[in-house]
Amino acid sequence: MQTRNRILDDISQLMTNAMGVAQGAREEAETAMKSMIDRWLADRDFVTREEFDAVREMARKAREENAALEARIAALEERLGKN
Repeated sequence: MQTRNRILDDISQLMTNAMGVAQGAREEAETAMKSMIDRWLADRDFVTREEFDAVREMARKAREENAALEARIAALEERLGKN
C-alpha cells in the first residue's frame, strides 16, 4: 500500500510541475505576442488615444472660433451695409 501512495504522490508531483511549466509557457507566449503587437503598432503611423483626443479638442475649439468669427463678420457687414 505504501508503494501505491508513493506512485500517486510522484504522479501528483509530476502533474503539478507540468502545470507550472504550462503556465510559464503561456505567460511567455502572451508576453511575446504583446511585444510583437506593440512593435507592429509602433511601425504604423497610429496615434495614441491621448493624441486623438487632443486633436479632436483642438478641432472643436477651432469650429467654435470660426462660428464666432462668422457672426462678427456678419454683424460688421450688416453695420457697413446700413451706412
